[in-house]
Amino acid sequence: MASRANHRVLLGCALLCAAALPCADSIAGGTADSAPQTAAATAGFPIASAARLAGDGKQTRFILDLDQTIPFRAFVLADPYRVVVDLPQVNFALPSGVGAGRGLVKAFRYGLVMPGGSRIVFDLTGPAKIASSNVLAAANGQPARLVLELEEVDRTAFAQALAPESRPELRPAIADAAPAAASEPRAQEPAAPTDPRPVVVIDPGHGGIDNGTQSSGEAEKNLVLAFGLALRDRLEKSGKYRVVMTRDDDTFIPLNDRVKLARSLNAALFVSIHADALPRAEGDAQGATIYTLSDKASDAEAERLAEAENRADAIAGFNLTEEPTEVADILIDLAQRETRTFSNRFAHLLMGEMKSTVRMHKHPLKSAGFRVLKAPDVPSVLVELGYVSNKGDLDHLVSESWRAKTVASMGQAIDTFLAKRLANAGPAR
Repeated sequence: MASRANHRVLLGCALLCAAALPCADSIAGGTADSAPQTAAATAGFPIASAARLAGDGKQTRFILDLDQTIPFRAFVLADPYRVVVDLPQVNFALPSGVGAGRGLVKAFRYGLVMPGGSRIVFDLTGPAKIASSNVLAAANGQPARLVLELEEVDRTAFAQALAPESRPELRPAIADAAPAAASEPRAQEPAAPTDPRPVVVIDPGHGGIDNGTQSSGEAEKNLVLAFGLALRDRLEKSGKYRVVMTRDDDTFIPLNDRVKLARSLNAALFVSIHADALPRAEGDAQGATIYTLSDKASDAEAERLAEAENRADAIAGFNLTEEPTEVADILIDLAQRETRTFSNRFAHLLMGEMKSTVRMHKHPLKSAGFRVLKAPDVPSVLVELGYVSNKGDLDHLVSESWRAKTVASMGQAIDTFLAKRLANAGPAR
């Protein structure tokens, strides 16, 4: 414990050093279409009933049919070229298959990015400007409409539109457009600081605009949320832990926010839940896999998966990566070494418990550079429950009995891993 305390002091120094030096923001590209949101989660919000593109490679128009006028904000992003439209929370009741490109737009996606806020992201074929954007009131039997006009421009003209004021962060952009209905406060409020129990953070991957992988009508974001909620209920029932979810509904959470939540709570353990899929060209694979952080991927599949998961922020049209400076990197590494030892220890415990009840991958322990595992002071693992591209695994993932058995084995591994912390903490107050 003293060793970890020393590392935290060094880490604090590192963060102070980092604050005094410039940080680099990077924005990467990604692709994924969003499924319509469930009625239960969107009751009372404005409804988008249709969306379409018209035009060509010089001028392209986007039209979104709405049941009422709403405020919005539109802006462009580079590398890759994108247009982002931030809206109050909207129920996207759009036909399946909507999102194909035309003209200046390669494809577009849509979904919830935070409670009270939705987003549409357009992947562009090249540099373009927003020539006009407005919401038309309903008239002459036609619904209210959001209309976005895009025009082709050269790189220089596009760069001029990337002034700081034209690249608002997500929350200010949504805040300016008041939500149509007040959103409920999130369930994961930090517990009172007097509670001595260790904090376990459960992180269901993806969410909102980011579906994750999909197969046979099942979206990864829904499968892992159901599993995460079941694991939370099992841990809370024991009364041993303060359990916090990074998301407990269909909301997009940036990767860095997931990590920051765990660090802000001084979490004893961070468990990220996912379900992978292999492209058809790569054959078939099955079974659960447990990943820990490594600068060098353990194999090509681990590297591919990490790259795919690390693009999650780009799906929402922005990237909040904070690259550490060279000074901070050296000091953070000191804390990370011990944390990785704890992470690896838990990964082995988890594999030992899961293999007796769950089908495991032929190489169940792997490592790669997952951004969501990069908290330097919180032991973290990412669990791929199985492959949605494999029929047997998908059958398990939608099975309540399989989920119950797997949750039980993960709960036992967490109990074993945190037994010493529990002994030191004593009874909950």
